[in-house]
Amino acid sequence: MATTELTSEDFQKTLEESDILFIDFWADWCGPCKQFAPVYEQVSEQHPEITFGKVDTEAERELAAAAQISSIPTLMAFREKVLVFSQPGALNAEQLNQVVTAVKDLDMDEVHKQVAEQDEAEAPQQD
Repeated sequence: MATTELTSEDFQKTLEESDILFIDFWADWCGPCKQFAPVYEQVSEQHPEITFGKVDTEAERELAAAAQISSIPTLMAFREKVLVFSQPGALNAEQLNQVVTAVKDLDMDEVHKQVAEQDEAEAPQQD
C-alpha cells in the first residue's frame, strides 16, 4: 500500500522527513471520500518518491482541527514543510496527477522567498 495513515503522534515526523507530502483528510461516513480513496491510492502508487498520507478526521479530531479542516475530503500538499496546496473536494486521477506535477515543478527558492516576505509583512513593527 502506497498511502500511510497519519496520526497526531507521527504527523510532524512525517512532515519533517518528506520532501513532498500529500495528505487526504477523510472520514468513513463521507461518500465523496470513499470515491476519492481509490484514486488517491492509485496515484500514490505512480509516485513512490512522494509521501501520501491519510488522516481519518473522526479518529484524529485534534489534527483535523489544527489543519482547519471544515469540509472533507480535503487534499493538502506540503513541499519542504511549506503548505503549497489545500483544496476541499474529490479529484479524479487526471486532476490529482496535475496537482502532483504542479507541486513537483514548484520553484521552491521562490516559494521560500514569498513565505519570508509574508512573514516579515505580518511581523509586528518595532520603532
